Amino acid sequence: MEIFDYLQKYDYEQLVICQDQTSGLKAVICIHDTTLGPALGGTRMWDYACEEDAIFDALRLARGMTYKNAAAGLNLGGGKTVIIGDSRTQKNEELFRAFGRYVQSLNGRYITAEDVGTTVQDMDWVHLETDFVTGVSSSGASGDPSPMTARGVWRGMKATAMEAYGSDSLSGKTIAIQGLGHVGYYLAKHLHEEGAKLIVTDIHDDLIKRVLDEIGAIAVRPDEIFGVKADIFAPCAMGAVVNDQTISQFKFQIIAGAANNVLKEEHHGDKLHELGILYAPDYVINCGGVINVADELDGYNYDRALKKVEKVYDNVAKVLKIAKEFKIPTSIAADRMAEQRIERIGRIRSNYLS
Repeated sequence: MEIFDYLQKYDYEQLVICQDQTSGLKAVICIHDTTLGPALGGTRMWDYACEEDAIFDALRLARGMTYKNAAAGLNLGGGKTVIIGDSRTQKNEELFRAFGRYVQSLNGRYITAEDVGTTVQDMDWVHLETDFVTGVSSSGASGDPSPMTARGVWRGMKATAMEAYGSDSLSGKTIAIQGLGHVGYYLAKHLHEEGAKLIVTDIHDDLIKRVLDEIGAIAVRPDEIFGVKADIFAPCAMGAVVNDQTISQFKFQIIAGAANNVLKEEHHGDKLHELGILYAPDYVINCGGVINVADELDGYNYDRALKKVEKVYDNVAKVLKIAKEFKIPTSIAADRMAEQRIERIGRIRSNYLS
C-alpha cells in the first residue's frame, strides 16, 4: 500500500500510529474529515493477519464514518481506531488506558466509542484518561450502543421491505444473519419478535448456541451463509463480504445489515444494482449506534436518541428514492446524499470564528 497516495486519493486528514510496550498496545487512529465537526468513530479490536490489513481497515472505516455521520444529520466528522489483538485474550486495563492517552493527545479532534471487539468496560478504562469517549457506563452516558444499532438496522430493513414487497412487515420473511455479536444478537431478537424466519452463522460457536437456545433459528457454517436461499441477507460481522467470490452465490433480494464497508470495492455496488439486489448502504442503515452515543455530547436523553434512531427508516427510504429517481445504484445515491450535506455545511463554515 502506498499510504500517502491513498490518503490523497480520498482526502484524509490524519493517520496516527500508536504503541505502548508496557501494555502491548498497537493501534491505528485515523481521522478522515472534520468539516462537520470533530471526528467520531468507534474503536475496533481485531486479530489482523498483518499490520497493513489493520491500517487499511482503519482508513476504510474512518471514511465510512464521515459518510455515516453526514447521512445521519450529525454535526460530526469521521474517524476510527483499530487495535491489533485478540479481543478475547489480549485485553487489559493498561492497554485501554494507554490508548485513552493517545485519544486525549488529539485534543478533541477525535472522539471514540465501542465497536467490534470492544465493550463498555473498555471505554470506561479509556475514560480514565480522556473525556473524548462515549458509550461509557457513568451516569448521564448511553452505555452499550449495540441495541440502538440493531434497532436502526431493523427499522432500515423494514424500509427496504416496503420498497421491494410493498409492505414493511418482516413477518414470514427468511433472513440470513452473518455475525451474532452484540448487534447481530439484538437484531435477531427484533426479527424473531416480528415473526421472521432466521438462518444464522458466526465464527464463534457459543454465540450461535445463545441464539439457538434463546430465539430459535437454523444454523449454517460461516462459508455457507452466502449461498442460502433467503429474502434478506444481514451482514453483521466484518466488512468486504460483497465481493467477486460471494456475489455469484447470492439468492437474496435484499442486503441490509449492521457491518461496515460491506462492499469490498465500489464497483460491487454497481454489480448488485445490475443483478436487481436491493442494497441498503451500510453507513445509512447501521448509524443507530453512533446516533445514540452522539447524543451524549448534548447530555444523554434516551427518548431523544431513540426518536432519532427511528428515523433510520426515513433515511434509508430517501436513499432508495434517490436511486430509483436517477436510476443509479443505492451505494452511489447514499454517497451523493452525504457529500451534498458536507459540501453545504462546509460552505457556511468557511468564515473564520475565533
